[in-house]
Amino acid sequence: MTLHPALLRPDDIAARLPEQPAMIMAVSGDVLTYGQLTRHSIQLARLWRERGLRVGDHIAVLMNNRPEYLEAIWAARRSGLYYTPINWHLTADEVRYIVENCDARALVVSENLLDVAEAALTGNDRVVVKLAVGGERSGWDRYENTVYRTSDAPLEQEIEGQQLLYSSGTTGRPKGILHSEIDPDRAFGDVGADMLWQNTYGWDETCVDLEPGPLYHAAPLVAAMRMHRFGGSVVVMERFDAETVLRAIEQYRVTSAQFVPTMFVRMLRLPEQKRAAYDLCSLRMVVHAAAPCPVDVKHRMIEWLGPIVHEYYSATEAAGRVAIGPEEWLRHPGSVGRPEPGALVITAEDGTPLPAGEDGVIWFTKPEKRFSYHGDAGKSASMYNERGWATMGDLGHLDAEGYLFLTGRSGDTIISGGVNIYPREVEDVLIGHDLVDDVAVIGIPDEEYGQSVRAVIKLRHGAGSPELAAEIIAWCRDRLAHYKCPKSIRFTAELPRTPTGKMMKHRLEENLAGTPRI
Repeated sequence: MTLHPALLRPDDIAARLPEQPAMIMAVSGDVLTYGQLTRHSIQLARLWRERGLRVGDHIAVLMNNRPEYLEAIWAARRSGLYYTPINWHLTADEVRYIVENCDARALVVSENLLDVAEAALTGNDRVVVKLAVGGERSGWDRYENTVYRTSDAPLEQEIEGQQLLYSSGTTGRPKGILHSEIDPDRAFGDVGADMLWQNTYGWDETCVDLEPGPLYHAAPLVAAMRMHRFGGSVVVMERFDAETVLRAIEQYRVTSAQFVPTMFVRMLRLPEQKRAAYDLCSLRMVVHAAAPCPVDVKHRMIEWLGPIVHEYYSATEAAGRVAIGPEEWLRHPGSVGRPEPGALVITAEDGTPLPAGEDGVIWFTKPEKRFSYHGDAGKSASMYNERGWATMGDLGHLDAEGYLFLTGRSGDTIISGGVNIYPREVEDVLIGHDLVDDVAVIGIPDEEYGQSVRAVIKLRHGAGSPELAAEIIAWCRDRLAHYKCPKSIRFTAELPRTPTGKMMKHRLEENLAGTPRI
């Protein structure tokens, strides 16, 4: 097997710096060193091979953020397996769907999720290796007692595994997203020159990266693994908490951090005294993605942290990627960046290219990677057109200088009286109201206009009332064209948002059952 000159593995860091922290839990302070990460992932890879898993088989992980999470992922990555992290908030039926859809043969589960996992595996005889982390359960092997007693001699042939990540399922069943098949001739660590090219931020052994999001999501998982290829330390939060973020930055001298916009909102709402109490001077870069960020929120983050706030637009599908730095964004507020000329086209629904300033479907003309949806050839084909362009289902427009502005998702557009209304624009205004903690804007049936705009609002404090609803609608009309503003408001105690900031609008109506309209 020929090794690629861009071979990058955590093993190489472990050989030089075995005690270097690969992962630190933000609250508990538990540390997983590079030496431990390498040894334990080798042991787990060997265990799976001894239990009958072969190159191209599939494993799944259902765990909270904890050190064993990345041990399991790296074990799959070094043994030629596909791996799927599963959202720990899912029900047993939802977990069952993913485990069966990806045809998993092994499942690694943390103790607090064993009840869900057992219910999900009812009648499943494909999963032949069941590992319980941190607890005992009949029919399961305890992770610590099984993995750490397995030989730590590397497999005779270590092959680069691949991820099969599932979409958030915000509009229905999650979809498995596959970028490439496993190549039995591709050595573990052979990431190609592309990974070296991506290291524009200068990741090295001095970097400390904070990942406050759940590792089952693509952005924090990919970021953590990328950092492990270059030797930096990753600080992982057990769960997001705004003040804990600031404490972790100060305590661990964090140099970079990745957030989603809802985290920014929570951090900005900390009292000024608390925000000023922590030393954040070690931060050299903050990155945000996963959902659109209201312009006012990003302005305030830059005022607070300085011009270190970067943004990128992509998705798990990775059909394309657009990024923008802080100085450029301040000149083009609201943009997610300017793609390579000719690499992005905005079209109408019928495929007709649209001029600058007009909203339409975003197409990447030079797809970064060819992706497909596991087991769904029809859906896969629908994401490409006859020219080979790829879309991720998002809407937006280019300005006269070629900067991209996102509008929303194609399935979210509200058509009222024949006019398109984009919920994201309305949500960005409403989140600026002092009493609004979270908001989702949806279209509801309207006999006269086809659809009308409704805002579903979670308040920061207090109860909703007809008077407050009228005040918020009037406040919105002072800032936005009246036809875009909500005609009705519902107040709710919680909105069905994933921890990565995405609104699960297909669950919104069922959660609102019985909630009075105001």
